[in-house]
Amino acid sequence: MIDPRLLKTFCTLVEVGHFTRTAEQLFMTQSGVSQQVRKLEDQLGTELLIRDARQFTLTDAGQRLYRQGKALLAELEQLAVSVADDPAFEGEVRVMSPGSVGLKLYPQLLALQSQYPALTIDCRFAPNRDVEQAVAERRIDLGFTSLAPQHEAVKSQPIAEEALLLVLPKIPGADMDQQRQPDWQTLLDLGFIAHPDAGHHAGLLLQANYPEFEHIGQFAKRGFSNQIGLILQPVSMGLGFTVLPSYAVEAFSEQDKINVFALPQPVSETLYQITHRQSPLPKRAETVAAKIKQVLTAQSEWV
Repeated sequence: MIDPRLLKTFCTLVEVGHFTRTAEQLFMTQSGVSQQVRKLEDQLGTELLIRDARQFTLTDAGQRLYRQGKALLAELEQLAVSVADDPAFEGEVRVMSPGSVGLKLYPQLLALQSQYPALTIDCRFAPNRDVEQAVAERRIDLGFTSLAPQHEAVKSQPIAEEALLLVLPKIPGADMDQQRQPDWQTLLDLGFIAHPDAGHHAGLLLQANYPEFEHIGQFAKRGFSNQIGLILQPVSMGLGFTVLPSYAVEAFSEQDKINVFALPQPVSETLYQITHRQSPLPKRAETVAAKIKQVLTAQSEWV
């Protein structure tokens, strides 16, 4: 492999045409320039210069090395510039979060990408622990979770709170006051629409507001969906009630078909931004992180 330092000395000598002036330009001695050219010839196993007193001419190999070496040095210089360059609005940023947070963030991230077309955002939904593992393995730049991470390679900071909400179908003709808590019997009669985090979310919110609550099994199971955008569909059809984080509720398109209750004893989950402990964020990821924090700290109608 050719040493780039030797190649630079050789190409400079060819351009300057004189050993002494080359040495001055490179802040070397004349003998140092000669030694580096000799070393390059030894590495390649061929003569590059035909020396005549203080003058020299290039051999055929020397001419070819100069042409290709000059191009290679230019590429190396450009590589150094591109590696050192850290633009705030260019490049790919990989983001992962649970579904509810993702529903809130995705439209805003698309708007950010539209504003800065050179920015590419890879946005994925995953459970909390999968997000944490992806950060630990450096498969993503930014993660957001509703559980404090435990992996030693991950660092976190709390950035927002997301309310848990009780969601019932809007029953035609019924006058259901959203300021008044639905009674226990109403929930029993409706039955529950389950989802992967249903037991956790319902346990937190219902236990804080209903003394009768012991476990999610007290309700008849009326359905299940693991797609965050579809969980409220059966609720809107009157098939049951559920408990969801507020961002998932806000994203549902048929708000006129559901009743949403922020109960007297509110319960929220803390949202954490997580990153790899030993990987500083590039500026493009800092841009996305700042936008996400702005979105998540904006006041929700349910808080």
